Amino acid sequence: MFSVGDMAVYPAHGVGVIEAEETKVIGGVEKTFYVMRILDNNMTVLIPKDNINRIGLRNIISPQEVEKVYGILREKEVNFNHQTWNRRYREYMEKIKSGSIFELAHVLRDLHLISNDKQLSFGERRMLETAKNLLVKELSLAENKEEQEISEKIDRILAGEAGG
Repeated sequence: MFSVGDMAVYPAHGVGVIEAEETKVIGGVEKTFYVMRILDNNMTVLIPKDNINRIGLRNIISPQEVEKVYGILREKEVNFNHQTWNRRYREYMEKIKSGSIFELAHVLRDLHLISNDKQLSFGERRMLETAKNLLVKELSLAENKEEQEISEKIDRILAGEAGG
């Protein structure tokens, strides 16, 4: 459960803040919702409290989990099955929608590695940007650092630089 003022992650939308709880009657049934404002675009979403597990709403990761994310990004020995870009796109979209920051890190790493060998499709480039943006937002909150600093660290890690 979340309280007003809590930061949370809404899968595929990113980090937001719980601004209120509202009760509405829908189809004759009273339901309670979290009112969440997504930080990236100021979009407001209503999330049924009894549905947060299915939706995948979760807390910001812990500092210990941050290192696991960076570890995933550092992996370079990745075995790609040579599937078509549209099948790969669907698979990566499912990972993004899962809400798992670790799956998100896999998507970013994989797309970055693929882009070293060949040009990404327009959709894959947008997906790479989305994955990085979602990671940067959450990692900056988890580490209490500026987004620019986190973005640069991710770039150094993906480039294979020591100390990244």
